Amino acid sequence: MMAGHVMTALRLGIETPSEAHIFMHKDCHVCRAEGFAARSRVVVSHGTKSVVATLYHVTSGLVGLNEAGLSEWAWGELGLGIGAKVSVSHAPPLESLSPIRGKVRGNRLDATALRDIINDVQAGRYSSIHLSAFITACAARALDYDEMRDLTRAMIDVGERIEWPSKPIVDKHSIGGLPGNRTTPIVVAIVAACGLTIPKTSSRAITSPAGTADTMETMAPVDLDLATMRRVVDKEGGCIAWGGAMGLSPTDDIMIRVERVLDLDGEGQLVASILSKKVAAGATHLVLDLPVGPTAKVRSYEAAQTLSDSLVEVGRAFGLVAKVIISDGTQPVGRGIGPALEARDVLAVLQGQAMAPSDLRSHALALAGALLELGGAAPEGSGMRLAAETLASGKAWQKFQRICDAQGGMRTPPVAQHHHVVKARTSGLVERIDSRKLSRVAKLAGAPDAKAAGVELHLRLGAPVSRGEPAYTVFAESPGELEYAMSYVALNPDIIGLART
Repeated sequence: MMAGHVMTALRLGIETPSEAHIFMHKDCHVCRAEGFAARSRVVVSHGTKSVVATLYHVTSGLVGLNEAGLSEWAWGELGLGIGAKVSVSHAPPLESLSPIRGKVRGNRLDATALRDIINDVQAGRYSSIHLSAFITACAARALDYDEMRDLTRAMIDVGERIEWPSKPIVDKHSIGGLPGNRTTPIVVAIVAACGLTIPKTSSRAITSPAGTADTMETMAPVDLDLATMRRVVDKEGGCIAWGGAMGLSPTDDIMIRVERVLDLDGEGQLVASILSKKVAAGATHLVLDLPVGPTAKVRSYEAAQTLSDSLVEVGRAFGLVAKVIISDGTQPVGRGIGPALEARDVLAVLQGQAMAPSDLRSHALALAGALLELGGAAPEGSGMRLAAETLASGKAWQKFQRICDAQGGMRTPPVAQHHHVVKARTSGLVERIDSRKLSRVAKLAGAPDAKAAGVELHLRLGAPVSRGEPAYTVFAESPGELEYAMSYVALNPDIIGLART
């Protein structure tokens, strides 16, 4: 017999991705007897399965007095059918919240506390509010080296870990915060074509209009399980897959959903997020791209050096050889901002098109060259030359097509049905491009969920521009989203800063 109060489960069809929600009538006997307040955390059980759900009170006839309405995620996790019975009881106290409160007051988080927190996150015991508290505390009270190392280890330990039969296993990651910086597909194609093994797992967007997985998804499937990933890598030497589909550091993806809403990505959690995924994926050698600029994620070279040191030192604790390249983050890389628009830039570079963005090409070559040297495929100082030769010969493009085919078939990036050209209001030289505001325009237009939405940039820093000349074009998949983005553009005429000549 099930413990707790037994109720009839009702499927409400409410989407709450990766979160369990339960809806009960405010006047039902269970809420009254147990004192369940709105937003209480309760355990919902069915057979041997259970979830911790957030409770919402209902005062209408949406659910009956003896019914428990469940969100889609909770329904699926419990494996329920029509008319199924569930039991509802109080959730046990979350002891791991105490160290978080201590962190807010300035205390450190030790290895035991971080392990308990991450275990509770993985078990679904943390609500979005609890996660927000943890993420905010770690951003406001910077994690020290030991905390970053212990958080990384805790995130690795709750997920899968891949072992590869041969070494080295190379990888590349960009810190993010710079729109259009979509070098990964180019780097993977070059490096794999040169014989190194690069099983690239990538994230979806956190605070940006597109993550690598979002962009790659417009060209090939990225939701690969571990078996498929191994098959692709065995066949082609590389892949570009979404890490969230494989159970590698799975709590990272849970926290990313909250970080996206908060628009917050603290340094300590950034280090743990990156390195836990790389170590879990079996990487032994890693090149990190760290853009620095006034509107990039990292604003100064001093901050970049501090972050670089943390990444290298924490990586070393897990046997990972890491090299950080601090790059120019004063303006977007390439022209496209948004999944499909960035994919078009990637394809132009790989195909050697004359109009391909030269900055994206050169940046990708620099990263690929560093990785070829770090992985032992090229002598020191000659990696970039080998990368350029591999790209120019068409070998990288051929390899990319084979990787896409192995992942499930190559796709054509979609094209938005609606767009608006934003023109320069005056003549002059481009002296400033606000990357954060451009990213905001792309997100308001629908990116990354609307794959064809985003911004195409027509100007670069230092370029002369005449009044009425196109500055950038906003793309959207619906008129409403385009109007939404353009309202923001109208309120922010300083996105492109011009110096009068």
